Amino acid sequence: MRIGYARAIEEDLDCQKQRALFEEFGCDVIHIESHSSPKQRTELDRMLDAVAPGDRIIVMKLHVLADSTRQLVDLVEALEEKSAFLHAVKENIDIAKGTSFSFLEIAKSIAEFQSDAISAKTKAGLSEAKQKGMHAGRPRKPDANVKKAIEMYKSKSYSLAEIKEQTGISKSTLYRYLEN
Repeated sequence: MRIGYARAIEEDLDCQKQRALFEEFGCDVIHIESHSSPKQRTELDRMLDAVAPGDRIIVMKLHVLADSTRQLVDLVEALEEKSAFLHAVKENIDIAKGTSFSFLEIAKSIAEFQSDAISAKTKAGLSEAKQKGMHAGRPRKPDANVKKAIEMYKSKSYSLAEIKEQTGISKSTLYRYLEN
């Protein structure tokens, strides 16, 4: 049996691309998570409980299935114990009997997977921080200091070093504000 597994990822938030892929591969059963969170993966658990020998799990990319290399290894081991196979389409990995891969292909796929996992975790953290009202990047300089630095610069009575010393505003920051 061909089983599709999907969850929301950055490039397919509504899982439509993954659904189309499953149609293309003729999946008999499709499991789609209702959220993108790495926790509470109920559909993944349901799929793993139901998988039978010879079943083929199809995912768009490795990052859909796992959030870390350790989790990926654990999932592949669980599939092997049940004599089931994994096919990660984007990475062109099909772990069917008799298939072999070069070390370079494996290393590239794992490196890309790690990158996807880190990127997803970073984006999730930034999104969560933004919802809490926090902002990414360097903190802005206080407006009073910026105004004072601009006034000092326009008076032409102070050097850039003196402006920086008194206001804490660097030359590049001052010029950036002057351009606006």
